[in-house]
Amino acid sequence: MRAVVIRNVVAGVVAGATVAVLAGAGVVARAATVEVKTVPFEVSGQLPIYPKALYKYGAVNVSVRKLEARLIQLKMLDKQYLDNEYGTMTSGAVKKFQQSKGIPPLGYVDQNTWDKLLAATKEPTQKELYPPVPVIDGRKLDARCATGTALCIDKTTRKLRYVVDGVVKMQFDVRFGAVKTATREGGFTVGWKSRNHVSKLYDSPMPYAMFFSGGQAVHYSSDFAARGYNGASHGCVNVRDLTKIKALFDMVKVGDKVIVYRS
Repeated sequence: MRAVVIRNVVAGVVAGATVAVLAGAGVVARAATVEVKTVPFEVSGQLPIYPKALYKYGAVNVSVRKLEARLIQLKMLDKQYLDNEYGTMTSGAVKKFQQSKGIPPLGYVDQNTWDKLLAATKEPTQKELYPPVPVIDGRKLDARCATGTALCIDKTTRKLRYVVDGVVKMQFDVRFGAVKTATREGGFTVGWKSRNHVSKLYDSPMPYAMFFSGGQAVHYSSDFAARGYNGASHGCVNVRDLTKIKALFDMVKVGDKVIVYRS
């Protein structure tokens, strides 16, 4: 070990002497330059330097809506995700676009990505940014039902409407939970489906169940079919038309929107 240390010291002295001789001879010794690249992955011996983000995950504003509208024009994002929020689906669409243009799939929008997106699309129209809300029986549906696929559930009119890109495809009579077991209101998605479901909590059948909020689901109810609005659910959205809900169950996909509101 001592011999190794001595060799290193001698090498350092020799190197220093060599530099001194070169300097005395009028030769300027220059330090080695290291080129720092702006890339989205690690360069050997360097830390990664990422391009500045213009739009990234978690952003919520109108500019994000314009970005989403352009991605929809390219069919890289579904219309139901036109929502002002830079979430998982928007990030995935951005990655898809970046890969199509040979850009590293960052998942966020830098200046280069934005420039290429502008060149590949047109300025979104007002109708593209804010699709008109359907009007049924003189009442407007919730604005969230205007894009994509949605189970649009109106507590005021006690109707469930299956809506695709603002067009009502099917309509159902529905009933809701009692006061102590109220059906939750808000925007949800279908989390999972169960064709022959039986409630473990109430030991009651819930066929063609499409769950959207915890244990709450849209499902067929034989009690609703028999007693109508004289009864109530334990929080679920009951449907009484067996034939139609069978068809609906097959059309609805996990991830479709569920909007429960009052008109």
